[in-house]
Amino acid sequence: MNRKQKNGLLVLNATLLAALALVTFAPIADAQRNRSVNRARGEYTMVAGQVQGLAEAAIYIIDSNNEELVAVRWDQSRQDLAPIGYRNLALDARGTRGGGR
Repeated sequence: MNRKQKNGLLVLNATLLAALALVTFAPIADAQRNRSVNRARGEYTMVAGQVQGLAEAAIYIIDSNNEELVAVRWDQSRQDLAPIGYRNLALDARGTRGGGR
């Protein structure tokens, strides 16, 4: 192995070590930092259904662990999922108002 190859390997190792240091010491996201929420890992069920006033079908996604429901539809013009609504099922079960958005 000649000197040029050794220098190349040294530069490569230094670069990889710097990348590892950046990933290791990078700041954490707010969701990771906020432990007071204690949100359980979701368990999801998806069901398709019709919505009054819309030509497209909706997809209802239920998170049974966190007792939440979100409805989305496919927006053909944007080629993207568009939100229809959200419900907090725990608030609905208690009869509390204000569960939806």
